[in-house]
Amino acid sequence: MISLRGDAHKIFLRTKRTVQKGQSIQNLKEFKEIEDIKELYQSLDSDTLKLIHYRMIKEKNGSGIIPVFVTSIPWLLFLFSKQLSQFLFTEGHWLWAIFGFVYLLVLTISVILHFREKAWAAFHMEIIQDILAERKKDL
Repeated sequence: MISLRGDAHKIFLRTKRTVQKGQSIQNLKEFKEIEDIKELYQSLDSDTLKLIHYRMIKEKNGSGIIPVFVTSIPWLLFLFSKQLSQFLFTEGHWLWAIFGFVYLLVLTISVILHFREKAWAAFHMEIIQDILAERKKDL
């Protein structure tokens, strides 16, 4: 199943296909993974969950190395642009194409990883908040 719409739409399509086949959606690996995460967090005490939640806030807000990498590398290249252009464009070499491809590939992978990790942090934070809210309501 190829879809460029993202995980939410992929889960919708898998759920729809599973229901149409008359199977239980509880057997989908995405839902099993969520249940495993939820069970683990439910087994922890509230103070530990709060500490984990605080750490997830840091991750979600992007206080990591990838945003620094993404913003600093272009400035570094700009500082050395004259030397870099002399090295890459001398004698008709194709070094500039290789450099450009590698740079864009690393930049793209870094951005994808960063936003994927932010999404996972938000996912875990939501589960933790739900568990803490349920515990508070039960008191």
